[in-house]
Amino acid sequence: MGEEAYSIKRDAIFLKDGISIEYDLIRSRRRTVGITVYPDGRVVVRAPQRAAKADIEAIVRKKGGWIAKKQRMFEAAPPPPPPPRYVTGERHLYLGRSYPLTALEDGQARVELLQGQFLLYTPDTDSPDRREMLMREWYRAKAKEIFAQRLAACHPTAASCGIPYPDLKIRLMKRRWGSCATTKGSILLNLRLIQTPVPCIDYVILHELAHFKEPYHNAAFYALLDQLLPDWRARREELNSFQVA
Repeated sequence: MGEEAYSIKRDAIFLKDGISIEYDLIRSRRRTVGITVYPDGRVVVRAPQRAAKADIEAIVRKKGGWIAKKQRMFEAAPPPPPPPRYVTGERHLYLGRSYPLTALEDGQARVELLQGQFLLYTPDTDSPDRREMLMREWYRAKAKEIFAQRLAACHPTAASCGIPYPDLKIRLMKRRWGSCATTKGSILLNLRLIQTPVPCIDYVILHELAHFKEPYHNAAFYALLDQLLPDWRARREELNSFQVA
């Protein structure tokens, strides 16, 4: 969901033992206060336009331990993998499994997944950018097929709660696995999601479907998600363990 009529301000609070938490405060047309910790350690607090500063600070202070824990977790995480070069010997994910890639010369450029390996056929003059595009086109074709299948499988559960069947869109995104546009009746899934296991794909789909009934990440939203997918927390943890390219 996008921020509307928002303002951004850098702020900070001090905890015990001289520890401070710096954060970007974004005020917008929302109803609740939300806190996000990003992999680079940055903290973003989103709050209603009229929320009192003291109330916002009290919430940040209350969540101080959780914020610090998330920051330590990101600091201890392994560095992201280097950008792929799409050459023989690399491994690439598809539906949660890692497959070796073999680059072959052929006049007809194409990608195949056969006998437990990716076969990437290109003319010997093809550039790394061209090889990347071929792999991405293969992933996109598979994503259109698999995401549509999983949406059809997941929606009956959501339909029992009065959630409509959405249009499905796919886009390559850097920070989100998915988003929804309730006014347009659509959900958007990250192309990279095709590299994760099917249970993770289902989690993201049901997460976005839940937003049609509960737009904000509040208690009502998580109660609905508990109803739609009781083990969503384990699926979210598995999803966050994947480093996809």
